[in-house]
Amino acid sequence: MKKMPGLVIAIDGPSGSGKSSTARGVAIRLGLACLDTGSMYRAIALGAMAGGLLDDPVGITGFAQRALLTPGTDPVNLSIALNGVDVTADVHSPEVSANVSKVATIIAVRDVLTAQMRAIAADRRRIVVEGRDITTVVCPDADVRVLLVADQAARLARRDAQVGGLDSQDLRDQVVSRDEADATVSAFLTPAPGVTLIDSTHLSLEQVIDTVIALVPR
Repeated sequence: MKKMPGLVIAIDGPSGSGKSSTARGVAIRLGLACLDTGSMYRAIALGAMAGGLLDDPVGITGFAQRALLTPGTDPVNLSIALNGVDVTADVHSPEVSANVSKVATIIAVRDVLTAQMRAIAADRRRIVVEGRDITTVVCPDADVRVLLVADQAARLARRDAQVGGLDSQDLRDQVVSRDEADATVSAFLTPAPGVTLIDSTHLSLEQVIDTVIALVPR
């Protein structure tokens, strides 16, 4: 049987821009795998919290180097396992959301996880990869590179609808404050050369998915 050609779609964007939903939607429609790289950072944060390492960058780095991360890439049922244990539900807790930047801003941890992300993309070959630094660091040679943005009000509203129950300050911490922290080590607010900027503020999810798919080389 003839092997299908590779197709890598890289999606960057700030919190609440819709990149996770877009990535899954594009992957489902095109029959591709999907990698949620944010869940990998969240899993390391979860482990660091359990080990009392949050204020120990060297300890967090060592944990990241030893940890076995197994991200599921089925876009219908994305998952993440840490050392053989499914932690998909745990990594999206408010506690992890509040602390993930402490992990994601450690350059050595980013280096460890970037290598793993690249290996997964190379292995799957036909995949949508979403997160931070995807278009510039993880998959700079992707067939399609997109920076998905939205205005702050839209991003806050989307995150509120997604998680619910947060007060206004906690909500801002999960969106605005986290982006500000991550932006110190990652470029995801302005498009690099060759990266297509899509503003999703006034677009439906289906319209964003259509826009991304239209960029795929025929």
